[in-house]
Amino acid sequence: MAAEEPEDREALGRRLRKARRTAGLTLRDVARGLGVSTGTWSAVENGQTRIGRERLNAAASLFGAESAALCDARPPEAGSWRDFPPLTLVPPLAGALEAFVELGYHGARVRDVAQRAGLSVAGVYHHRPTKQALLVELLDLTMDDLQARCRAARAEGDGPLDRFTRLVECLGLFHTHRRELGFIGASEMRSVEEPHRTRIATARRDVQHMLDDEVAEGCRRELMHTPLPREAARAVVTMCTALPTWWSPAGGLSPEVVARQYVGFALDLVRAPR
Repeated sequence: MAAEEPEDREALGRRLRKARRTAGLTLRDVARGLGVSTGTWSAVENGQTRIGRERLNAAASLFGAESAALCDARPPEAGSWRDFPPLTLVPPLAGALEAFVELGYHGARVRDVAQRAGLSVAGVYHHRPTKQALLVELLDLTMDDLQARCRAARAEGDGPLDRFTRLVECLGLFHTHRRELGFIGASEMRSVEEPHRTRIATARRDVQHMLDDEVAEGCRRELMHTPLPREAARAVVTMCTALPTWWSPAGGLSPEVVARQYVGFALDLVRAPR
């Protein structure tokens, strides 16, 4: 197997990255296990280079996965974008997430990450080479999950208005159920260094463009009546990504209730009849 199109390579790369993380392996671990450079495997995960069948099989074996499953690009089953099982992260990432939310990326030291992860500082560095690597991995994980959910939600819709409401519901659910990831996704992009910043920013724009396209099409079909479709779509996404700054499970409103409320707000913004 060799994915010929860049789009296919990017999708395969995302699945390989997810499988690696599930297995608790670092880029360095995989490179060593497959006999390639860390840079080469990073390029594979970022969709910048192809991977042959033999190496794909070797990677699947290393991850404890089936190579056929890694090749399967089908979207999640209908409804699965609404399901949020407990978030399971390897200790360094769990410690980093807690520290970055509480102290901010620049305020958190690796020692703070280690304390929250139940590791020594050396133990954190054994798993991830830098604090920046922890942030990048958390943001990649965030965007991989959010993009997959948004694509699945959009695919269920029938027409631009239905697709728009499902996308808004998806954003509302994600930024409450996964509020910690959503919080650093909104607040720490300024801390991401290149080349990762460009890649992650592109993923964020991909989500925005899904909303942009549905609002533009909704206005074209006269299902939405905002005179400013592009600005309205951006206002909707900004409204949803701000949820982690105020929503709390202790506040009395469930993620599902908040998501429904935000669909209503979004329909008002694009001036769609209810």
